[in-house]
Amino acid sequence: MILGFSIALIFFSVMMIILVLLHKGKGGGLSDMFGGGMSSTGGGSAVAERNLDRITIFMGVGWFACIIILSLLMKAKNG
Repeated sequence: MILGFSIALIFFSVMMIILVLLHKGKGGGLSDMFGGGMSSTGGGSAVAERNLDRITIFMGVGWFACIIILSLLMKAKNG
């Protein structure tokens, strides 16, 4: 069980790194590579950015839950 949550934590950590790098910062970001900075209307990129925010929040909650569950499992295992 600990192994499964450790693997899930690694997955969530890597996904969080990727998703945070995809976010648009002050001067643009890696999201500009995928067409986020090219639209002049801004409608499509705003929707994409909103969805990216939602996915990032979901991954962050999963990452946090894995940390809490792993800490509880390790505490129960060590006595």
